[in-house]
Amino acid sequence: MRLNRIDKKIIAAKQASENILNLSDNTRKKVLLDISFALLRQARGIIAANKKDIAAAKKIGRNESFIERLALNQEKIASLADSIRKIALKKDILFKKIEARTMPSGITIQKVRVPLGLIAIIFESRPNVTADAFALAFKSGNAVILKGGKEIKYTNNKLIDLIKKILSTNKISPEIIQDVGGINRNLTKNLISNELIDCLIPRGGKKLIDFVKNNAKISVIITGASVVHAYVDEDADLSMAKKIILNAKTRRVSICNALDVILLHKKIYKKLLNLSIMELSDKKVEIRADEISHALLKKIRYSKLKLAKPQDFNTEFLDYILAIKVVRNFSEALAHIKKHSLGHSEIIITKSKYKAKIFFKQIDAACLYLNTSSQFSDGGEFGLGGEIGISTQKLHARGPFAFQELMTYKYIISSKGALRK
Repeated sequence: MRLNRIDKKIIAAKQASENILNLSDNTRKKVLLDISFALLRQARGIIAANKKDIAAAKKIGRNESFIERLALNQEKIASLADSIRKIALKKDILFKKIEARTMPSGITIQKVRVPLGLIAIIFESRPNVTADAFALAFKSGNAVILKGGKEIKYTNNKLIDLIKKILSTNKISPEIIQDVGGINRNLTKNLISNELIDCLIPRGGKKLIDFVKNNAKISVIITGASVVHAYVDEDADLSMAKKIILNAKTRRVSICNALDVILLHKKIYKKLLNLSIMELSDKKVEIRADEISHALLKKIRYSKLKLAKPQDFNTEFLDYILAIKVVRNFSEALAHIKKHSLGHSEIIITKSKYKAKIFFKQIDAACLYLNTSSQFSDGGEFGLGGEIGISTQKLHARGPFAFQELMTYKYIISSKGALRK
């Protein structure tokens, strides 16, 4: 059977993945530190490539939040380099023993960490994923296939070229990283069905996630898509609630842990909205309000105001848009979140330890926050050095996950000639 170009790249990556198994801890660390330094040295060239992607995005009318996701600058590249440096310096656990025991039969059993093998990552408009994903895969002993969105074509090419040159300089096969960006839908289906790939990770919006779930024939870790809620209880500290909502919504609107919906207890909604309205207006946040909150906001002449539609409570906005709903009580807030959550990050703002305890037990999400901004759902903030994504599923990995979750384990059994009776 004639192989297409995607099959050839998958085979090359799979074969090259065996080379990583023979690398020492120090070699993998050195490669990642070399990449970290190279990012800083070549920042000007990376930014120049990124500007081409930004120009193309603006030409087709992409909005401000999309451009923010896409754009790289000196600060972001420095942050990316720092993230890779931290990954490099993390304690190496590959091929290390998790546990061991000797049985009465005379056999010794060791449980040892090993890499998954070959990982494929499909992502959209975040160029930092290219370098972060390679670093985490390489730290955990895996080869990686990257399918970035066409929106980051020039930036992606520049970053992958940088990584391949570092690998070659260190006498490591550059085939352990493969770029398949720009392939069509049929070839993408081919990619996500190839059994040589040990794990597939989609990073992007709900459409991408649904496409992968509906078409993949290999193991998948679902990441990214979210509808993040904050419930403000009747006894909440409203000054604190205002600050949390502003940070969760506006610090960075283009990330999956940004706030989408606030649920306000009927006893405090007027006070909180009146307290918050000026800052929300200053940030140019569009509010899509239910009938109760809409009447109040219309009366005080909030400029960017719309009456909420049902789909607004099922939408990951990734933009300066916030949906508001007034609820009668805590139970109604719980019911709403259970119905609309995608299992990513959810917030409760309350002084009640009892309600917080119920919230943590009943709400099924990877990250649950008490009196805290959801913007902390991040591998770096969790002390992981970096993340491959934020998993919204329950098996294998959940929440921000890093190189440790890109490993599995083997059982190694030995004895002095033991035979089972």
